[in-house]
Amino acid sequence: MTIRVTVWGENVHEQKNKVVAEVYPKAIHGTIAAALNADPAIKATTVTLQDAEHGLTAEKIAQTDVLIWWGHAAHGDVDDKIVERVTDAVWGGMGVIFLHSAHFSKPFKRLMGAPCNLTWREAGERERLWVTSRQHPIAQGLPDHFELETEEMYGEPFGVPEPLETVFISWFQGGEVFRSGLTYRRGAGNIFYFRPGHETYPTYHNSTVQQVISNAVKWAYNPQARILNPNEAPNTSIDIALEPLVERGPRLHHDGEKGFR
Repeated sequence: MTIRVTVWGENVHEQKNKVVAEVYPKAIHGTIAAALNADPAIKATTVTLQDAEHGLTAEKIAQTDVLIWWGHAAHGDVDDKIVERVTDAVWGGMGVIFLHSAHFSKPFKRLMGAPCNLTWREAGERERLWVTSRQHPIAQGLPDHFELETEEMYGEPFGVPEPLETVFISWFQGGEVFRSGLTYRRGAGNIFYFRPGHETYPTYHNSTVQQVISNAVKWAYNPQARILNPNEAPNTSIDIALEPLVERGPRLHHDGEKGFR
């Protein structure tokens, strides 16, 4: 079965910054999608912040098995209704991959329930990524470590919850280290955060980075049917209890009431 991937791009730097436009003439989201489409098991399409409903209509979300999110300069411009739509889909079973500065995106912060803060430096320094979980599907086919000659530094402490697994740890030329590949599960959805990807450097043209993202798509994919209403909290009456039940004591709610949310 083909995995349907939607690559969401903020698409701001590519339009406003000459350097970024030169590094990514197809835009960041287009570059990522093109690399993914080289794999016959994946069909990737792109949407952007500027599209109606940021490209993430209810229909598009329903047709997305795995969502990839790259954002940086316009986190605050993302409509909260779309954030709710994305998080509901993740809780229902859609996989999601957050890249680089998407650690500060609204959906990631909502799913993490944490500030997601870190230290950073933009100096074009070398990043060495070490595989710390050699048997993890996301690390399949990778060497024990690989290097990116120019990257932005992210440093600890990283204000996120403890992950299920740490797949990569980065070392930077300036001496800092960072947990750069983290997996989570929220509801029925698999989540992967992958650190590399500063917009002025050609990170997403790197074949190893492309392999990581492709592996992550396959790991994040949930073949089970999507839970359509993951927020449902029904008030069930004693009439349908599995065992005989006699109501005792006063109660606040009547049968069929939705309760407080």
